[in-house]
Amino acid sequence: MKFDKEFKEAIIELPTIEKDRLLLRLLKKDLALARRFYFELVSTDTVDECRTVIEHKVIETVSRASDRFYSVALLMKDLRYLSGDITEHVKTTKDKFGEVSLNLLMVIEVLRLNNTKLKFLPESNVHKLYIYIIARVFKILTLINTLHDDFYVEFETHLHTLGELISSNNYLMKTAIYNGFDVNWLLNADIPENIAAIHKEVKQQGYLK
Repeated sequence: MKFDKEFKEAIIELPTIEKDRLLLRLLKKDLALARRFYFELVSTDTVDECRTVIEHKVIETVSRASDRFYSVALLMKDLRYLSGDITEHVKTTKDKFGEVSLNLLMVIEVLRLNNTKLKFLPESNVHKLYIYIIARVFKILTLINTLHDDFYVEFETHLHTLGELISSNNYLMKTAIYNGFDVNWLLNADIPENIAAIHKEVKQQGYLK
């Protein structure tokens, strides 16, 4: 909903007590906004400290899921939960750097701990997971391109590691190529300036499904 000038002015003119009452009602219905307000107004935790908490959660969750690996479906369930935790962290703290670093950590850890097992599973079993991974890596590269250039160097080693992990898995590599993803972007830490447009075109052509 787009708020016109007249509506904004009417809100501004409301008595302070009325505005406070309406704000509290709104916060009860919008937990994401409530968490954002709490972080900004009450919490003493820094963005870096909050990011570290999620980093530990990513490492511990992926490690536990890998140790008790039963099926790809259960692994993907854990990844979706982690993805939700990362999204919540970013909405709360506006941590754009963390949005990249946490997603990158999650994908690297999944492949580092499970690549050997996944290579021996039928392609039909791992296809959805591999599509999920390639789509996630597309997102990571798109996000990196929105950050200041000073941050780029901090991701180079991790991008190369991810590229090697993908390259060492034949079917994952095939999935990447088929869906328009060039692993050299990772190995050489050379992200196309139009990566967002490439990603959009790939999806419009019906890939990444």
